[in-house]
Amino acid sequence: MTTLTLPSPAKLNLFLHITGQRADGYHELQSIFQFIDMCDYLTFSSNDDGQIRITPEITGVPLQDNLIYKAARLLQQKTGCQKGADIQLEKILPMGGGLGGGSSNAATTLVGLNHLWKTGLSIEALAELGLVLGADVPIFVHGKAAWAEGVGEVITPMDDLEENWFVLVVPDCHVNTKDVFSHKELTRDTPKCRMSAALRGTGRNDCESVVTKLHKKVANSLNLLDNFGQARMTGTGSCVFLEVSSEHQTQRVLAALPTDYTAFAVKGLNQSPLHKAVNS
Repeated sequence: MTTLTLPSPAKLNLFLHITGQRADGYHELQSIFQFIDMCDYLTFSSNDDGQIRITPEITGVPLQDNLIYKAARLLQQKTGCQKGADIQLEKILPMGGGLGGGSSNAATTLVGLNHLWKTGLSIEALAELGLVLGADVPIFVHGKAAWAEGVGEVITPMDDLEENWFVLVVPDCHVNTKDVFSHKELTRDTPKCRMSAALRGTGRNDCESVVTKLHKKVANSLNLLDNFGQARMTGTGSCVFLEVSSEHQTQRVLAALPTDYTAFAVKGLNQSPLHKAVNS
């Protein structure tokens, strides 16, 4: 096998609490991550010259800063692999949307090239590499819906989450994660909660109040979806979502939204489509 095409799925944070800040500046959190059936796609072609080439270029992101490139180089360095890869990215997920697109791309690269190059690292070893690239990357490497703590690296799989339907709204704006976590008004001392309490819907997104102050389009999207239920923001990004009872209900909500809003019906998934594709 010299070519492999794999999905790179989005995630939702069903809640996100910031419970503290460490001396090194990283924030402690609690969250539930669940995948959705909305994906980027990466096609990997192995080469013998050792080079990592990515097409198309992502505007405003130098190659050396691209998490796909970083992941490929990290795997080479860790394993001593002499092979390279030509990588084609089909970008669907919005950047800065809070859907984990960059982290997911990095995870798909680690998993995909480990398979294509036959470097033989375990999922646990790949997840450890992924943590170097970002706190969310191990979630995507493991490929299971999860309860996350620490900076996101302490993971407890949650195989029995309800795989519900959601209406996802994508406001036309880019939220910078660093701006959110450095904001003076960000809540950083939410008391830790039990998993059972979060599953009863008592959680919130602590980043929401900051993001809505910085980005009116996010606030407007939340207000719009609140007409149909309890809308929430995912991660530190711009995207907002509403849990609904069925696929039919997603269509009813979508039909009622103004036509100038970008919105999708998406399905919650407890297993990443990445791992389903690799295993098949």
